[in-house]
Amino acid sequence: MPRSAQLSETRNIGIMAHIDAGKTTTTERILFYTGVNYKIGEVHDGAATMDWMQQEQERGITITSAATTCSWQGHRINIIDTPGHVDFTIEVERSLRVLDGAIAVFCGVGGVEPQSETVWRQADKYRVPRVAFVNKMDRMGANFENVISMIETRLGARPLPLQLPIGAADTFSGIVDLVERKALYWDESSQGAVYRKEEVPAELVDDVELARDQLLERLADVDDAVMAKYLDEQEVPVEELRAAIRRCTLKLDLVPVLCGSAFKNKGVQPLLDAVVAYLPSPADVPPVEGVRAGDEKDAKILRRKPSDDEPFAALVFKIQSDRHAGSLAYLRVYSGTAKAGEGLLDSSTGKKERVGRFLQMHANKRQEIDQVYAGDIVAAVGLKQVVTGHTLCAVNAPIVLEALDFPEPVISIAIEPKTTADMDKLVASLDRLAVEDPSFKVSTDTETGQLLISGMGELHLEIIVDRLMREFNVGANVGRPQVAYKETISAAAAGFCEYAKQTGNALSRSNEFAVVRLEVEPGETGSGFVFENALRPEAIPGLFVASIQKGCREAVQSGHLGGYPVVDVKIRLVEAVAHETDSSERSFLIAGSMAANDALGKARPVLLEPMMSVEVVTPEEFRGAVQGDLNSRRGQIKGIEMRGILQAVQAEVPLSEMFGYVSNVRSMTQGRASYTMQFSHYARVPDTVARGIVASY
Repeated sequence: MPRSAQLSETRNIGIMAHIDAGKTTTTERILFYTGVNYKIGEVHDGAATMDWMQQEQERGITITSAATTCSWQGHRINIIDTPGHVDFTIEVERSLRVLDGAIAVFCGVGGVEPQSETVWRQADKYRVPRVAFVNKMDRMGANFENVISMIETRLGARPLPLQLPIGAADTFSGIVDLVERKALYWDESSQGAVYRKEEVPAELVDDVELARDQLLERLADVDDAVMAKYLDEQEVPVEELRAAIRRCTLKLDLVPVLCGSAFKNKGVQPLLDAVVAYLPSPADVPPVEGVRAGDEKDAKILRRKPSDDEPFAALVFKIQSDRHAGSLAYLRVYSGTAKAGEGLLDSSTGKKERVGRFLQMHANKRQEIDQVYAGDIVAAVGLKQVVTGHTLCAVNAPIVLEALDFPEPVISIAIEPKTTADMDKLVASLDRLAVEDPSFKVSTDTETGQLLISGMGELHLEIIVDRLMREFNVGANVGRPQVAYKETISAAAAGFCEYAKQTGNALSRSNEFAVVRLEVEPGETGSGFVFENALRPEAIPGLFVASIQKGCREAVQSGHLGGYPVVDVKIRLVEAVAHETDSSERSFLIAGSMAANDALGKARPVLLEPMMSVEVVTPEEFRGAVQGDLNSRRGQIKGIEMRGILQAVQAEVPLSEMFGYVSNVRSMTQGRASYTMQFSHYARVPDTVARGIVASY
């Protein structure tokens, strides 16, 4: 089956934003205007195509990233609609890892909101070019210029407005295209499918000329071709202007900004034009880099160009359970081609896999395809042991692509089956969900034997439990949320262990012997666990050093205060003595663990707790009550700013104090305030609070 679209005519884009900025609504209009859907599905009706999960339809939010494909102006556009809630930020992270470009949607009233910043930083991390769409220009309080300013000051980006709104709020009627100097108006009777171009209204001519001059000036700052004509006061032809905007967008020098109202069906077609005109095709992206399988540490960098003629290489960026197909593995194909039924190498494990079928996804619907090409985003059926982050490649050209980083969970709850018959079913279902979602963890409490599930927030775990009961038909009892505390040390200390033991019986006795002396000291924030070998090379065999390191690593898994993991600690091995016949790897592992425990207990251990960045947007009359309440929760107010007619209170608050906050803030503000919360960092727990936590452990 030949290519349906050339590489240069393909766009792989994501739609990202803060919750409720209008991502899914924008995607629905894109699908309608490109002819994929014959009618518009609305989020508030639970009928949005991309929000296909029952939990999404009930809550009116996006939980899982959904992929779809459409065509516009002869180009194929693969779209991933990502969640806006911070609990599901892993969905944004792994989507941006495999996308070439993105549409950042901003609310015309709220502007750059907390999760907008998070997803923007994620896009910066992967150097993803993007265009911005200022949505909801029909809403009361919408201010295009204010959003432009926030993009510049809060995100550190260089916005390039390509449009101006005609009116705002109730008077918003269309937009002015600054590149062509034309006014665009949409026909409401056709649900915005038909729009017309007219001359710029007389009352806006001066504003448009000023804005266009600013556009040229900003382009001239970063593009030599425009600068030459701008300084000579020559007119820059429209096609040259578009080419310059594209160059600057691909280099991340500028971010084109458009506006409209997706809900009112205005501004979506020019946004699609901008995707085609300014965002990269797979051919515009640098070759993907990887290493040869098995040589990850000291390997020569291998590159795969975005070409069908290169060896096949694809990254698995998502696993999704499917009741009909079993397990779907979402792939981004970076190079080469592959056919259904073909054998491929999972270079991350060294095992061969056979793809049963390739599917072109459209949310939860699918179309079977025979062959995939460089630049495609597809799902594969039949892969047995592949997980998120693995690389699939040609058997004769192995390469391991850079995997994804996943955030650590900050909240846990205990879960148990309602009946003994549910136990095996519960464990199997949790394992499947953990494979789907790498930010979700399953563990067993070593003290109580309870099964714990851990995630990024209360909503994250609520959705997991809901899916267990609905999708997997598992009956379960759920405990209260628990904070994922950690421990660290606040002083340097030394630890010693002389491990000498006789094992066996009178007929068969063996001796074990190992001496280990360690020094511990606080490490840099975020360093985790660092082991340093300060022994002379001839002191003991290298295998024994590795065993000591393994023993130390086991020791830091459970601290001295509440049994929580110990982080940001440096352990230095300063002395080790081995016996010629009685020492073994096992004896040094035990001695290393005991010496580390001895040192950690002397190093003044302290408790750490997750701190959350909280923003409460509230009417002015409730600001004092909101501030007082946050202070009572051991919160620190970081700033207050005007957000239209509302006040935005920013604070850092311990996660342990934020359980059930949604009902508190609603009752405190008569239901008129909203808040967002995301993990910020770990901080030391005050001694008085820590004593209570340790006592209750």
